[in-house]
Amino acid sequence: MPETSRRGLLFGTAAVSAGALLTACTSNEPAASKETAAENVPAADDKPGKALTIGFAGPQADHGWLNAINEQAKARAKKYSEITLDITEGSNDIAAQIGQVETLINKKVDVLVILPADGKALTQVGLKAMRAGIPVINLDRIFSNPQAYRAYIGGDNYGMGVSAGNYIGEKLKGKANAKVIELAGVDSLELTQQRSKGFDDALKNYPNIKKVARQAADFTVESGQAKMAQLLQAQSSFDALWNHDDDQGVGALRAIQQAGREDFLMVGGAGAKSAMDAIKADNSVLKATVLYPPTMAASAIDLARALGNAKGISGMAELEIPASVTLYSAVVDKGNVDEYLPTGFN
Repeated sequence: MPETSRRGLLFGTAAVSAGALLTACTSNEPAASKETAAENVPAADDKPGKALTIGFAGPQADHGWLNAINEQAKARAKKYSEITLDITEGSNDIAAQIGQVETLINKKVDVLVILPADGKALTQVGLKAMRAGIPVINLDRIFSNPQAYRAYIGGDNYGMGVSAGNYIGEKLKGKANAKVIELAGVDSLELTQQRSKGFDDALKNYPNIKKVARQAADFTVESGQAKMAQLLQAQSSFDALWNHDDDQGVGALRAIQQAGREDFLMVGGAGAKSAMDAIKADNSVLKATVLYPPTMAASAIDLARALGNAKGISGMAELEIPASVTLYSAVVDKGNVDEYLPTGFN
């Protein structure tokens, strides 16, 4: 399992330890039996299981992170000789994506992995799959009804904002009347709202800091550049910027460079390779990025494979895969960029 996904599943170790402790406290069996109890739980491993067809439906890969999601899923499926991945073209049109999922249902795939363009809008087709006996792994953008999926795996949008806010807060905690600005993503998406809330909540821990401006940049390079130019024009001085997304951050950095501004620090979001390269080079205002790992798609394939084989996850004591897995939003800066650079996406 890729490093970022492994870290997101670290609580599995705690589950095994807790299970072992409970056995030790409630059983009179010999010590050898206690030690081997968890080992008897069947877990998915690298050995080929039964042949499975996993259907994968996501939005159109018109963004670096979404393209990385598709690539992670494809690469992970290729690792397993018994897995056939039936992947759709992807669409940002809700009706089109629903149609693509319904096609996979009609094909009677064994397991479905769905990253919905809109979680609420695709809830009904998730329910349709589950009622047809096809278990669903809901990836990233969550359905509005938990009955529409067997398991959820995704990033922590609120935690992403918290990580960004705390990183900036620690960098500015010795500065009186510090000012920060925010370059958000698509405001209509709940994930953007969660990121902003996490950021605002974290900043409450630092009474010397005030957020003085915010713009939504829609996750595109062009909008990132345009909205950042507006912010720079409106704010003659500030101390830090949090940009929700490294793709739109490419445009934001262009605007910053064109304006000749170097009087603040910038924190990005998601973990693009271009951002990590800039952090490593340390030749711009960009000093850190908060991860939102696309490796979650590879882990979704692992969960789907385990589910299709009726097995649990190695490192966890339970017979079944968990109902929910939320990945951690680590901060990458110059101090640890070499460790995370291999996970950066183009």
